[in-house]
Amino acid sequence: MALTLYHCPDWCSSVIRLALEELGVAYTVKTMDFDAGDFDAPTFRALNPFGLIPTVETDEGPMFEAAAILLWLVDRYGRVGPRADEPGRETFLSWLFFVSNTLHPTVMALIHPERVAGDAAAAEVQRAALAKLQTQAERLDTLVNMQAPTWLSTKSPGALGYYLGILLRWAMYLPEDERMRFDLGPYPALRGVLASHEGSAAALRVAAADSLGPTPFTDPRV
Repeated sequence: MALTLYHCPDWCSSVIRLALEELGVAYTVKTMDFDAGDFDAPTFRALNPFGLIPTVETDEGPMFEAAAILLWLVDRYGRVGPRADEPGRETFLSWLFFVSNTLHPTVMALIHPERVAGDAAAAEVQRAALAKLQTQAERLDTLVNMQAPTWLSTKSPGALGYYLGILLRWAMYLPEDERMRFDLGPYPALRGVLASHEGSAAALRVAAADSLGPTPFTDPRV
């Protein structure tokens, strides 16, 4: 199986790179330059009509959307999440799509509030996004603390933990107003999961390659 990951460091494609490294799957990185127009190149648009990353070329055809790629990797290789015939699959799917469809847009509204309703409403959008993210993090913290799923734990790095690590990294790092930055401190169970993920061999390799720093998921401003 030949895989090519279209990638920008510290973009959402980093989630897929982390999963591939964790799986030990051979892949090639095609570095993309947004400012150079790579996202609008006809050859790339033929793979992803929306001109976005992550995009992965496989022997069976191209794929895009982070959750879809992660689920495909889980079904093909296992280990980073439960396969269809393994325990916990139904709950894993619920939380994977929660992160993709609910938490991910919340983070984007926090770090790019102007995209939601223009510059005039950006401050209000950002405040609402931070409050929403705090509630969502509380639910995740409860999940880890009370249910301790194997696919989101300190014991075995997985696709969902890596996805959360990149998203919450942005929420802690990117808002220009430090008052609007997400604080991981009130969620110790979730923080423990992210700390274990950032210390994995796969994450250390990606952090070095993409210049993410020594604690990319728990203290990204270091």
